[in-house]
Amino acid sequence: MGHETMTTAKVTTTTTLVFTYGTLKRGFSNHVLMQDLIRSGDASFKGVYQTLENYPLVCGPYRVPFLLNKPGSGQRVTGELYTVSPRGLSRLDELEGISRGHYVRQQIRLAAAAVEEGGDLETEVEAYYAHKSYEEELWKRNRGRSFGAYTENEARGYVKRNDRPQHLSFLDHIRIFVSSPCD
Repeated sequence: MGHETMTTAKVTTTTTLVFTYGTLKRGFSNHVLMQDLIRSGDASFKGVYQTLENYPLVCGPYRVPFLLNKPGSGQRVTGELYTVSPRGLSRLDELEGISRGHYVRQQIRLAAAAVEEGGDLETEVEAYYAHKSYEEELWKRNRGRSFGAYTENEARGYVKRNDRPQHLSFLDHIRIFVSSPCD
């Protein structure tokens, strides 16, 4: 009986599909975490996908990318899809500051961007969106401008977490950013 329970427990270990659109993607600064999760068996790369609907993808302070939960605004966003274990998900949640009100993890619908992926695959996965507490101000600050992918061009000027002023919290950085004039 005990052996059966163990088998069942293994089967019920659920993975989560996570859509990454910014610094977690291959070639960007936080991808080291994804590589770490892939090495430990806590994540695997599923392919390049695009959001089914338009969403604003904008840059905040230090060229940090934010997906705004405003379907219908912006454009279809291209990113990478990963299968992530519960342990991997808690590490991503930590990086994204879920418990600190930085980002929220919610569902998003994707279509495969690459034809060889089956083209039309429509699937519901999770993504890290800007937290509601500053989402609207961030959208206004970007004057309704957004982009379809976070590329090297958008990432130019990105400042890693450890290189930012340490006496301010991430939310302080956002507050200062949204209240400063646009360049």
